[in-house]
Amino acid sequence: MKVVTTDIAGGDAARQALESCISKGGVALIPTDGLYGLACDPLNDEAVHRIHEIKGRDDGKPSAVMYLSPLAMRELIRDLGQKVGEAFVRLLPGPVTLIVPNPRHRYPLACREDPGRLGVRVIGGPLAGVRYPLFQTSANLTGEPPPSSFVDVEPEVRENVDLAIDGGRLTGLPSTVVDLTDLDENGIWTVLRDGGMSRGDLIAALGH
Repeated sequence: MKVVTTDIAGGDAARQALESCISKGGVALIPTDGLYGLACDPLNDEAVHRIHEIKGRDDGKPSAVMYLSPLAMRELIRDLGQKVGEAFVRLLPGPVTLIVPNPRHRYPLACREDPGRLGVRVIGGPLAGVRYPLFQTSANLTGEPPPSSFVDVEPEVRENVDLAIDGGRLTGLPSTVVDLTDLDENGIWTVLRDGGMSRGDLIAALGH
């Protein structure tokens, strides 16, 4: 396992290490905006299976696809309706996961049983600029709380990844999950989980 510390090696070294790991089919432990996560190529079945093994079991829940560069989202954005596209501009990057329509059934390993819906994240921070999309889920053993600091990551998790990026202590807040799948047709959005983005900020961006 390779360890990169962002405040020592800097963002460039962390980004290069992450791109190398993902391109080779590896699994990485990364800092997001609020909690530590496990990440891999969202189209690599073996790598996704490894993540489920590291966490302890496959709980069947869908996972988000995370982008660290807006340019990597170009094809996805072309599939979105006008209102959802505008919501992307207003809310991302930020501590939010947007559930959007997925008419082309992209990233089925992340969507699981419902390929018509996809969870999407875009974050900034020291890893911003990485060219590849990431299958991303929390870096905890199943049933345990997700870690907000590198030192709080369970050894069983940290020791079984190919790359570990130490980004220090994070906010400890999960992303707010917002369902936008009915936004274009009916103007409706729904909060599925509260987290790092407040409902007030969501109302300011999306309306009531």
